[in-house]
Amino acid sequence: MLKVKLLEHTPNPERVVAKAAKLCYSSVGVDEMETNLDKDKIEKFLNMLMSYGHESPIEHVSFTFAAEGISRSLSHQLVRHRIASYSQQSQRYVKLDQFEYIVPPEIAKDEKAKMLFQKSMEDSQKAYNEIVKLLEERYLEQGISKSSAEKKAIEDARYVFPNACETKIVFTMNARSLMNFFRHRCCNRAQWEIRSLAEAMLVEVKKVAPILFKYSGPSCVNNVCPEGKMSCGSIEAVRKKYKEEL
Repeated sequence: MLKVKLLEHTPNPERVVAKAAKLCYSSVGVDEMETNLDKDKIEKFLNMLMSYGHESPIEHVSFTFAAEGISRSLSHQLVRHRIASYSQQSQRYVKLDQFEYIVPPEIAKDEKAKMLFQKSMEDSQKAYNEIVKLLEERYLEQGISKSSAEKKAIEDARYVFPNACETKIVFTMNARSLMNFFRHRCCNRAQWEIRSLAEAMLVEVKKVAPILFKYSGPSCVNNVCPEGKMSCGSIEAVRKKYKEEL
């Protein structure tokens, strides 16, 4: 089951961004940036930045998430967002005596497909266990220590695991990278799993920076759909969801 937690973030993120914006658009020095910066002024600065498309000041704040109950398929897509930092659970160091896996909803709806899928997962686990045993025995015969033999065995045996294999990851993005992530991954054309992750992340950041992320979501929330003929055709429903429901 997907679980997303906002671990840490830049303290007072909206105030930090507003300070940077104030320095850009007024004659104040570093000592005056914080003066008269009440809630209304902060919102004014943030709205101005968004309307101008001036996004560099929002790079000054960052957000660190932890996610579990996600597949390796999702994590492969996630790390394509390069302006970020990632720490993922290692299959080289963590022995998976019984790996968890993610079942796509459409497969779960079809009994035959679900049975084939589960059989494939079970076969992967059996193959992993057997390969670990065979390699570990060979390494022990070569005089390698027990701990080293196991590590060497599992780092090769892990190749049999499928994309469905569950993983855990901690990652950090600045607000500008996050907004770009939301534009791409909240879209209805994004794969269901990473879209669920993106929506859960958006809910979390809105709790601590509601003004900053007020209009975040897929590209069509604030502009025309960029997908052309491949548009989902549900732009009004999407806008309502991200502006009023999330």
